[in-house]
This record gives sequence, C-alpha cells and structure tokens, in this order.
Amino acid sequence: MRDDLRRRFAAYTREPVTDGMSGAGVYRLRGRGGEELYLKIGTPNEHPDSGFHISAEAARGIWAAKQGLPVAEILDHEVDDAGGWLLTRAVAGRSAADRWPAERRDAVVDALADLARDLHRLPVADCPFDRTLAVTVPAAEQAIAAGLVDLDDLDEDRAGHTGAELLAELLATVPPTEDLVVGHGDYCPPNVLLDPDTARVTGLIDLGRLGRTDRHADPALLTRSLLDDDHGQYSAEHAARFLARYDPEDTLAPQRLRFYRLLDEFC
Repeated sequence: MRDDLRRRFAAYTREPVTDGMSGAGVYRLRGRGGEELYLKIGTPNEHPDSGFHISAEAARGIWAAKQGLPVAEILDHEVDDAGGWLLTRAVAGRSAADRWPAERRDAVVDALADLARDLHRLPVADCPFDRTLAVTVPAAEQAIAAGLVDLDDLDEDRAGHTGAELLAELLATVPPTEDLVVGHGDYCPPNVLLDPDTARVTGLIDLGRLGRTDRHADPALLTRSLLDDDHGQYSAEHAARFLARYDPEDTLAPQRLRFYRLLDEFC
C-alpha cells in the first residue's frame, strides 16, 4: 500500500484482497466500530479507456447508484500522479463465485440472469459511457501494439495463439451491427454479491467497464465463467439455464457470444 494511504487509513486494520483481475490493489479496511470499507488503488500506467482506471470506475459507480442499481456506496476517491484510489463501503452479501450449496446454485444462476436483464433494460440513451465497438476494437489493437495482452492467460481454445493471430481473428469477426444495452462489461460471478439465505442480489461491483455495449457481451462472459474450472461448482447445465432465463426467446447468436469472449481477451 502507498505510504500516504497507509497514513490516511492508519486507524483501520488492512487486509489485501486477492480476488479479481483488474490489476488494481484492493484492501479490505476494518474500523474499531465494525465499519468495513474497501480501498482500491490504481497504478500510474492506467489509461482512462482501459476499463480499470480509478476515475472511470468512480464515475460509473456514481451513475449506477443514481439508476437504482445495487452498487457499493462511494465514500471518497482521488486521481493523482500515482494512479489514484477509490474508497467504498462494503456491500453485504456473498459472491456468486463462492462455494454455494448444490441446492442453491440454480437460484444463484437465476438471480444472475435477472440482474442482467434488469441492467440491460436501462435507457441506453441515458448512459454516458461508451463501450461500443468503435471504442473497444481500437483499444484491442492498441493493447496488442503495446504488449499488454497476457498471451499466457488465454481461453483454452486459443492457448498458444500469438498477438497477431488473436487480433486477426478479432478483426475478421467484428459484427456488422450492435444491439445496444447498458452492460456491466465484466459480468462474471465474482462481481455479483447475493444474500446467502435468499440468493437475492445485494451488490454489483467492479464497474470500470460499464457502458453502452452489445447485449451479447455480458451473457458471453457470464456463461464462459460458469464453464470455467475456477468456478467448478457450476456446469454446462447452469450456463444453459442462464441463457434460457435471460433470453427465453433464444435470440442470442452463438457467433456473437464467441466474438465478445474473444474481445475480452484484450482487456
């Protein structure tokens, strides 16, 4: 932790949080009266369009709260030469990525589908954050050029691909149109908190990539996560259950789901 923040939050006990893929340093802070906060610390090389910039996440969190979404209350934030930091109040609940009893997993998946549908019903014209292909495809090209794509952490079906091969596949499969919704942008089980007794959603976190995007993007990442070995409690049946509840008319295109999983490799 930075020395200035260590001094600022000296009254709190600090515990590093290792979950998540954003690259930001995250700490759980506990006060003497039981207060629990989260401190996310950025890095100097963050780019505002990366999706994980502190200012991007703060702006999105403030906007999402105004829309009535169950997001963490932002208590303070600052962007500085060292990258900036964001302080939020802890959200009650248990991550969808935690180990849930077998009899509760269907309810968790249903809650994930319902939350996605509610998010995607928000008025697109009211969302000021652009995550359309006009932004994300050039960002993918820049990420490859700068060597920022972790080629050792690709999806199994792309393991061993070079950056050039990855980018060539992306550019060859860009959809000609977009069905825009307000999307989370990194919709996966660790970013959704639920009441452990009712499986009701209590929090949506890590909002740095929230914005106007195609409606396939969130289902693409969520279903991939449900099939990931990191979330071994879930199965192909759970992924199918999510899609059936989110999209009962079966209108999502498999090739677009694949494209948005590919696009995520560049983030």
